[in-house]
Amino acid sequence: MSNTLPQATRQQLSNLRDKLLHLHASLLKIERNTYEQVHGRVSSGELLQLVIHHEQFAWLRQLSMLVVQIDEMLQADEPVSLDDAHSLIADARTLLTPQEDGNAFEKNYYNALQREPAAVLAHAEVTKLLEKN
Repeated sequence: MSNTLPQATRQQLSNLRDKLLHLHASLLKIERNTYEQVHGRVSSGELLQLVIHHEQFAWLRQLSMLVVQIDEMLQADEPVSLDDAHSLIADARTLLTPQEDGNAFEKNYYNALQREPAAVLAHAEVTKLLEKN
């Protein structure tokens, strides 16, 4: 059976995925720059290994996993409920709430938004999309 999400929901998830990838790229650039200031330049392959294994990049994995969950939902062979889609969107809304005194992701996200205008703009785009639902 094919994925039965309404087209509007599928489009919203697809748009959210694209905005999250842009946000992730902005945040990854910040972490890469910070890492390179201490350890020197890294290649793309080295960066991938850092993202997967290095503690400094660990907080970004939550955002990566959210994108993976959206991909899986959009590509599911079995029916996906509208409730599941809305739950995933709510998870995105919760995750992307920066807090100075929050958990590791919230703190790192807050700090990144304080340092990088491109991240602020990417955050605004995601937030704008999430407010529509």
